[in-house]
Amino acid sequence: MSRKEPRVVAELGRPETPEETAARKAETSRRHRENRSFINLLAGVAVSLGIVLVMVLVVVRPGLPAREPIDVAAAAAAAQVTTDEPLIVPQLDEGWASNAAEIRTGTDQVFSWYAGYVTPEQQFLSFQQAVDANPTWLVTTIEDAVPTGERVIGGTTWVEHDQRETEDPGNLEFVLTTEHGASTVIVAGTADDAELQHFAEAVTAALDAGEPAGD
Repeated sequence: MSRKEPRVVAELGRPETPEETAARKAETSRRHRENRSFINLLAGVAVSLGIVLVMVLVVVRPGLPAREPIDVAAAAAAAQVTTDEPLIVPQLDEGWASNAAEIRTGTDQVFSWYAGYVTPEQQFLSFQQAVDANPTWLVTTIEDAVPTGERVIGGTTWVEHDQRETEDPGNLEFVLTTEHGASTVIVAGTADDAELQHFAEAVTAALDAGEPAGD
């Protein structure tokens, strides 16, 4: 039986020495271990990310406590000392919740009383009552909304500004404006016709009552 000749290594142009063979095998084993370690690391990271994702999706997190509705009547009574003009407080049914009630003074120094509401259908409506306002204040506040008609509510004529077909009108999808004594009043929001009408009727009734808030 003939003796097998040592394999010639192309890079060396000769057979490997026993030391070179041992070194080559050791390097191959090292690379294999490093590759396995890297693959294991990637697998570990993937598993960890999967666990975190499951926890985020499955674990029930407590919601934020519901915000208490603002007492518009109390806010109006506190603000009434700043003007002789009766500040309006619409009387609304259960399901309407105010999320803002405040006095505003613009750069033109026009004093106004503002309140915003979330409707029963989770839309938004607000009123703003300015005292001794000028035409510029009105145009600026309704952002140049163009009149589209009129609506008579409880004997009061309101000018309509229907912007529902306008691109991105924000909270001014539909606007009603009127003047009542020293007050210029704006009703605006995103609600449908039924909620808008109900809200405007409540605002008109408050205007007609004409009693200072808190009396």
